[in-house]
Amino acid sequence: MRHFVILLFLISGFNNIYSQIGINIETPHNSAELEINSTNKGVTTPRLTNSQIQAIISPAAGLMIYNTDKKCLYVNLGSESTPEWICMTKNETRFFYMPSINIATPATGTVSTPLDLYAEYIRQFGSPLAKSNSAPSIIPYYSSATDLHYYITYYDKNVLNISHIDDTGKATYSIVRKSDYDTYMNVVFVIK
Repeated sequence: MRHFVILLFLISGFNNIYSQIGINIETPHNSAELEINSTNKGVTTPRLTNSQIQAIISPAAGLMIYNTDKKCLYVNLGSESTPEWICMTKNETRFFYMPSINIATPATGTVSTPLDLYAEYIRQFGSPLAKSNSAPSIIPYYSSATDLHYYITYYDKNVLNISHIDDTGKATYSIVRKSDYDTYMNVVFVIK
């Protein structure tokens, strides 16, 4: 009976054990299940071909694999039932252009509602009108307006006057004159 009580105590104690793993570090950060500390080595993820990656059954959201065919780090940004593999290491561009937007010029004067460049960016990247068969359903985008710097590199100064762009991408402007057609501008986002 005594051995049974000790065994029961040990078994029940194992159910409550929780541990973080630290490699070359005694106390991993509280938010990490695994923390690796090194000044001269890195971490290698599993290396699979594109067909091996596509054959993974129910890949976890956020699963990372090095794709040996495409030579990049792949991450599943989709779900287990609908994986969407995105190459995270090929995009070294630190800037990109805003998709085309239409700016109506119905009357002259200051426009009371600023043009929200970030909202236009999310609207177009979040719901593209068409895509290739293997493309994800949305274009990955930055989830906060403050992740980006905003620049307008061209606009027709005979039609518009841009007076200010705030740090969330809202552009204050006025219409100098009504154009024969709607006007356009070139907007560049720079990643902070």
